Amino acid sequence: MSEYVNELENNEKIASNNISENDRLSLLKSLVQSEEKLKKEERKQKILQVLRKIFTYIFLFVLAIIMVFPFYWMIISSLKDIDEYYLTIPTFWPQTFHFENYIDAWNKADFGRYMINTIIVGVTSTIVSLFITILAAFAFAKLKFKGRDLLFTILLATMMIPGEMFTITNYSTISNWGWKDSYTVLIVPFLVSVFYIYLLRQNFKQIPDSLYYAAKVDGCSDMKYLFKIMVPLSMPSIITITILKLMGAWNSYIWPRLVTTSDAYKLVTNGLRTAFNDEASGRINYPLQMAAVVIVSLPLFIIFVIFRKYIMRGVSRSGTKG
Repeated sequence: MSEYVNELENNEKIASNNISENDRLSLLKSLVQSEEKLKKEERKQKILQVLRKIFTYIFLFVLAIIMVFPFYWMIISSLKDIDEYYLTIPTFWPQTFHFENYIDAWNKADFGRYMINTIIVGVTSTIVSLFITILAAFAFAKLKFKGRDLLFTILLATMMIPGEMFTITNYSTISNWGWKDSYTVLIVPFLVSVFYIYLLRQNFKQIPDSLYYAAKVDGCSDMKYLFKIMVPLSMPSIITITILKLMGAWNSYIWPRLVTTSDAYKLVTNGLRTAFNDEASGRINYPLQMAAVVIVSLPLFIIFVIFRKYIMRGVSRSGTKG
């Protein structure tokens, strides 16, 4: 700022007729030097800005390669034959494309049974869990009862307990109750999610209480107010919870593997784990297994691409107040 002020003062002095010729020349020289200095500073800033952009794009490109490479390896592996896959030096492009691997993978594994089981477990657990989440979030957000905040704090505290601890206790419980190898054991233990309740509660708290009081004056019941007003207003967060819950049920692996031993109740994740052992060579046919993984992952990828904006919008809205 001071440089511009000095420049203006010098211009005024040069324009005036009350200075000598030598002073006029020195002022012109200082003006030229200040202009050159400003140009050098501008060039420096442009160079730094370009270097900053180059570094940012290189960093993002490296991260993108790291994230995309596992998917690339999965796809090219699904198009190889078993001998090429087990080469000492791996190939990063199939020597010959074996698209029949997808057909063989579908026929070799009991895909139909596994997909039906996964759909039953995923859809049922998502619907029931969503209903429980909506009721619990509404109670903690709008209803006033003794011990509400303390109970919610205790629920939040359970999020600090490692998930493996719940797996141990849940497995012990269902073993004593004889629930193994059933749809019940795959659905019931994980119907309640404290994280989803918290997510939806934060969204419910953004809805003004004046709407609730006005609805009560008009004789509207709590359940009617919940499903006629609050649920439509919170639809982005509800869609987010639905998608995340469905994807979680679809990707579940450890729990179904622990509690199911019969093929009649296996899901796609654990059902495909041992379905591709090559008895002739004693090796696992990884190309067929990768083809099966691609088939299983494709629905989730399509769902995420279609509904990604709802996921982002629901999470961002749920974290703005509370």
